[in-house]
Amino acid sequence: MELGNNERLMLRLMLSDPNEAWEMSKLLDGTGLTDQVHIAGAGEYLKQQGLLIVNETILTNITLGSEGNKSIEIGLLELRLWNYLLSLKNEDRTMKNLINSDFERYETGPGVGILKGLGVNIEAGIFTTPDDSLVTSKINDRVLFLNKINQENVISGDLDKNMIKHFSSRKNLIQIEESIRRNWKLTDKGAKYDSKALDVIELIGEITPELLQGDSWKNMKFKPFDVNAPAPTPAGGRPHPMQSLIERIRSVFLEMGFSEIEGDYVQSAGWNMDALFIPQSHPARTMQDTFYLSNPDKIEVDEKYLDLWANVHENGHDTGSKGWGAEFDKEESKKALLRTHTTVNTVRHIANNPDLPSKVFGIGRVFRQETIDRTHLPEFHQIEGIIHEPNANLSMLISTLKTFYSKMGYPDVRVRPAYFPYTEPSVEVDILWRGEWLELGGAGIFRPEVTEPLGTEWPVCAWGMGLERLAMLILDLDDIRQLYQPDLERLQKMPLI
Repeated sequence: MELGNNERLMLRLMLSDPNEAWEMSKLLDGTGLTDQVHIAGAGEYLKQQGLLIVNETILTNITLGSEGNKSIEIGLLELRLWNYLLSLKNEDRTMKNLINSDFERYETGPGVGILKGLGVNIEAGIFTTPDDSLVTSKINDRVLFLNKINQENVISGDLDKNMIKHFSSRKNLIQIEESIRRNWKLTDKGAKYDSKALDVIELIGEITPELLQGDSWKNMKFKPFDVNAPAPTPAGGRPHPMQSLIERIRSVFLEMGFSEIEGDYVQSAGWNMDALFIPQSHPARTMQDTFYLSNPDKIEVDEKYLDLWANVHENGHDTGSKGWGAEFDKEESKKALLRTHTTVNTVRHIANNPDLPSKVFGIGRVFRQETIDRTHLPEFHQIEGIIHEPNANLSMLISTLKTFYSKMGYPDVRVRPAYFPYTEPSVEVDILWRGEWLELGGAGIFRPEVTEPLGTEWPVCAWGMGLERLAMLILDLDDIRQLYQPDLERLQKMPLI
């Protein structure tokens, strides 16, 4: 067994206290090495020789994000909304009063969804609940959770898992960081190693023409090379894993009798947002979430649709809805943007074919101003589909989704009630993966506020899901960025789809 100089330095230091569990910082200081990679590499080789063991502890630290700090300063969004509603008489707790209150436009949209998740109902435009105190108790628990994190950094084991799951799904409220703490400890074999044999020696690691031109190499030692070590196996070309997954999904939908549709990246806010009954105060419409364009800055929209959307948003038109109760801005509808979802393709398909039964799907890129991390990218793919026919219903939608996921290799599927501005009923779709239920997308029946302005009174089953999230499951990735890094070796090792 021939040890390199890094291994000699590390082993000699550890022999100075054979019973010590050596941390990285002490090893760097004691050996004089400056790079953690050198310690990790030397430790791995010494471990392979049975001279030491490596102990690893994974720590999950939870801190407040930017929105979490804001919630500590001014109050959690649902707390402020709920306190406002409690200050009103029961009959005054209306959606109209909330929209016309002092709350920012980007707060009311998600705030209503959060309150509905807490058990608050909206009946005839009025917020109701069987028990106000139960909602108050749930909100107070969330406030206490954030206050506990604010006092000091905590590890996940000290916190309620359901609370962690809830706040992880909300943007920038909490930040979860995993770190690995390692230490190295000598085995009995390592503790008996002769320290006198650990002097640092000069080794030649690279043979160069300059070296061979002189005689200095004759009395020097060469770093050993294992000529029998496995070498990389040459690999031929193959499709990118994402392209392979797209082709697989496309073939599944075509096999199920669907047709594929496409659309432009650049859309108007009217078709991207207003057509889907997304209120103009919704946070997704702000510059912080949507890429608005300066050239072109506007896209002309048929006045017929602008009038219909305005009536639907302001008073529900003749759909049976009360609308959002706020004044509709037609100029806002004309703003040009990069589409934030592929649903814009399906609503335009319905508008162009209001009397044609259809089953269509689309797979395309969408754009949102997301902070890049292991699960988010500002540019990603979405899978979208609809069933538009007189007898479309929720059972048909659920059966279609279960069939799709079964053909993709995930037969265990469940749906849960959810809230989306443009579907009712709405559901979230989960699949069973490694013993846990994972949410992959949303689905539902388009609301009349969406379909009737498009010229149809038929029900429309609709669903959407993120392609990258599905890719992470199939390819067993824990970081979405690995799909797009130019690392050919990593891409070649990914399983074939």
